[in-house]
Amino acid sequence: MKIFYSPKCLEYSQPGHPESPARAEATYNYLKEKGFEFIRPQPCRNEDILLAHSQKLLDSVKKESFFDFDTPAFTGIFDIAVLSAGSAINAAMHCLNANEKAFSLMRPPGHHATGNDLGGFCYFNNIAIACLKARKEPGNIGKVAIVDFDCHHGNGTEDIVFGKKDFLYLSLHQSPLYPGTGLKSRDNCINFPLAAGTSPERYLSALGEGLKEVEKFDPDLLAISAGFDSYKLDPIAGLSLEKETYKEIGKMLSGLNRPAFAVLEGGYSRDLPECVYQFLAGLED
Repeated sequence: MKIFYSPKCLEYSQPGHPESPARAEATYNYLKEKGFEFIRPQPCRNEDILLAHSQKLLDSVKKESFFDFDTPAFTGIFDIAVLSAGSAINAAMHCLNANEKAFSLMRPPGHHATGNDLGGFCYFNNIAIACLKARKEPGNIGKVAIVDFDCHHGNGTEDIVFGKKDFLYLSLHQSPLYPGTGLKSRDNCINFPLAAGTSPERYLSALGEGLKEVEKFDPDLLAISAGFDSYKLDPIAGLSLEKETYKEIGKMLSGLNRPAFAVLEGGYSRDLPECVYQFLAGLED
């Protein structure tokens, strides 16, 4: 497995903000000690952003002319956001061309960015951009399944792929919780809202139900929004997964036997590096 990472993603922060550089840096250091190989990602192009987003959103991030309390207009955020989106594209293309799983260890995350709006720490929707880009490249990528196990519903991803017959979106998330969406399944979007305190056993059972639908869909590419804020010690959510649960999640996704890549979404505990490692170990299994 190859991991796409650039220290440039550490160049923005806000005191007290949970989406901090430390989470990515500590995970990079931990995975490096474990022997993973890293590749520097390349930024995406404006036309890649426009596959998923409006020109208005692109321009507002580029000009830093927006206001969102959770998603501040940091100086230089556009360059970092297009690098994070580019890293997701690089991971997608690597898994397709090299027949090897890949992971984008970058920030900012993306799954809350809708077609027209940023929010929830997310500026551009990395995984949606990568999937739409992969389908435009020469090859046989017809259908794409996106599996999102972040503790928060990926309202942005659902907004972008809703109604697209060649996409399936599966999300397991705590409810009620920000952003308050994903209360029921609709069309090509399958949602499993889970109560706070949901046990690892119940969580894995729900994931198994969802993955049966993914198998029926029979995708050519599996994209994974990997969020680790469902961990029992995460400070901003209330599910109760163990570190080892992420290894089981990885194994279940690997068992689909599809070209697969993953991107980092949430996860704000000090144990994030170990949680990510367990997931990647399962995904490689």
